[in-house]
Amino acid sequence: MDLIQNPALLEQAERAKKASRVLFSSRAEVRNEALGYISESIVNSKQAILEANKRDLDIAAKSAMSATQLDRLRLDERRIDSMAQGVRDVAKLPEIVGNVQDGWVRPNGLRVQRVRVPLGLVGIIYENRPNVTSDAAALCLKSANATMLRGSSSAYNSNAAICELISDSLEKAGLPRDAVSLVKDTRRESAIDFMRLEGYIDCLIPRGGKSLIKAIKENATVPYIIDGDGNCHIYVDEYADLAMATSIVANAKCQRPGVCNAVESLLVHEAVAKDFLSMLRPELSGVEIRGDERTLGYFPDSVMATEEDYATEFLELILSVKVVESIEEATMHIQKYGSGHSEAIVTSDIQRANFFIANVDSAAVLVNASTRFVDGGEVGFGAEIGISTQKLHARGPMGLEALTTLRFVIEGEGQVR
Repeated sequence: MDLIQNPALLEQAERAKKASRVLFSSRAEVRNEALGYISESIVNSKQAILEANKRDLDIAAKSAMSATQLDRLRLDERRIDSMAQGVRDVAKLPEIVGNVQDGWVRPNGLRVQRVRVPLGLVGIIYENRPNVTSDAAALCLKSANATMLRGSSSAYNSNAAICELISDSLEKAGLPRDAVSLVKDTRRESAIDFMRLEGYIDCLIPRGGKSLIKAIKENATVPYIIDGDGNCHIYVDEYADLAMATSIVANAKCQRPGVCNAVESLLVHEAVAKDFLSMLRPELSGVEIRGDERTLGYFPDSVMATEEDYATEFLELILSVKVVESIEEATMHIQKYGSGHSEAIVTSDIQRANFFIANVDSAAVLVNASTRFVDGGEVGFGAEIGISTQKLHARGPMGLEALTTLRFVIEGEGQVR
């Protein structure tokens, strides 16, 4: 704590921590009421949010920001409507706080229960994506956690506009405004201080690129969950429905290439490579192919892939491709180059699907479906706080449960040890 030379940040953290204690004992009905106000405010304030976002985009246009980064930053009416719907979906989720996970009675009569409780104060540090502001706030509020949001400077105006209406909604429902707050200082030094709010932040969740994750690992003194790279693979098996495989790969690569659950590497069994790749190429308009020698034989316009290509999360219209001799080679390739995010197989053979599931160690494994479904909203969480590529305490898309922990409640009648 002595290392933090930012009085304003410490004061904000103190207010947020105090608000977290209010939320801890708050009623679910009140939190759901606040979520309703938030959703309504997002819809009613659509124009103000778009104007704030335009200021961010105008500034970004003068920088070296890539097309992918601009896409993450950009809001439109459809995306704002989706934000509001996400908040409504979270409000409809069953209450989780206070649920009894399990319980038992000891021979001495002690009644032991494990009860689900909020983490406390959750810190979110994220880059470019203003929709994270409402998603994170909604999930934290539903799970009775306060949250401090630390977005990037490139999205400050958008984040500030969204956060202000969230705070107004909390106040309207009788909850502390500081239950959701935005860090105004977007300097790198402030980000480091944010990672070191030991005694205030109970869990830090970063959502960003390699440089952010590196900074977290090097500087954080609070517990954190890594939302890591999405070097996602699809393996097209020799027993795949090739029309299905074509649709899945095209969707996973092209529908929104700048997100972590987009496919980055394609593995194709040699028995179907010629037929499948000839079917696939017209569906990958604008996609740069980086492949092995056999891929280059089928795709004359492709370039030779390097070791680095197979290990890279491109987040743009680039796809690494490799023709493999067996499902075993495919899983070994994934083990070598994968980031533990999401891996998919397309096959009609259930035994081969089960082999793939058993031999791929990732947060999510898909059979005959696009990797784009590895998303909190798509798996039924309403929204997501991130996608964890680590194994403790959360893994994969993180919803309400990942924002809670268990505590023991032990009731007796005077027992002593």
